[in-house]
This record gives sequence, structure tokens and C-alpha cells, in this order.
Amino acid sequence: MNASLFRRLINLWPPFLFTGITTEKLAADYREAVIALKLHWYNRNAVGVHYGGSLFSMTDAWYVIMLMHNLGKDYFVWDKHASIDYISPGKGIVRARFHLSQAQIDEIRDRTANGEKYLPQFSVEVIDEQGELVARVVKTLYIRRKPNKR
Repeated sequence: MNASLFRRLINLWPPFLFTGITTEKLAADYREAVIALKLHWYNRNAVGVHYGGSLFSMTDAWYVIMLMHNLGKDYFVWDKHASIDYISPGKGIVRARFHLSQAQIDEIRDRTANGEKYLPQFSVEVIDEQGELVARVVKTLYIRRKPNKR
């Protein structure tokens, strides 16, 4: 799907729409994405800062989506594990920037060429408007060529 259309549609997806998560940028080649979360009354926690679940949700599935597009239909790409380290309270608008390099794509293709599964890790930081680190998320993906493509 065209990245511009996908960006508009995902912003209407209820889990993003109703938590204040917006996709500000999705590169045409699906190798870069910028996701933002604005603090509202409905997504703050008991102490008035970003709810941790929303911070985690804004990082969910982006590397999967980006890799599915870049690897094509011959691969299974799934989330396997994720962890989040909350560093400081998030206020205002926070952003997560996702980047996928050609070297990462090449390594995945090499590691899965003979049908093996590969469990790469990707890290993304959630940053506030002052450039302060709010949270760090580490995602482990499961990637494998589909049986009929091995």
C-alpha cells in the first residue's frame, strides 16, 4: 500500500485514534517513521503525565510493518517480545523515530536465506519536546521465510 495512504488510514485506526497517537511521517519506502503522542486528559495517568500503556502502544508494530513492506510476502514477520524502560515522566508531545537501514534488511535476508528463523532486536527511544529521553523500547521480532519460499 502507498505509504501516504497507509499513514492516513493508520491514524484513523481506533487504538491510535482514541489514544492520541498519530503517525507524523512514513517514508515512501517504509524505512522511516515518526510517531507522536500528545498529552490529553484522556491519556494521562494519575499523576498527570503520559500513561505508560500509550507510550508502549505508540511503538507497537512499526518495525513489523516496515519490515513486512521491505521484505515482501515471502516472509513471516511477527512481534515476539518487547520491553519498555521508563526513564522520565512524559509531558506534552512525545515522539518515537523508527529507522530501518539497508544493512539491517540485508542481514535479515542473509540470516533467513536457508529457512532459518531470525530474532533480531530493534530499539526505539521516546523523546519529549525538550529532547529528553522518556522511555526506551526494545523489540524482538520473529522473521522467517515462508515454507514455500525456502
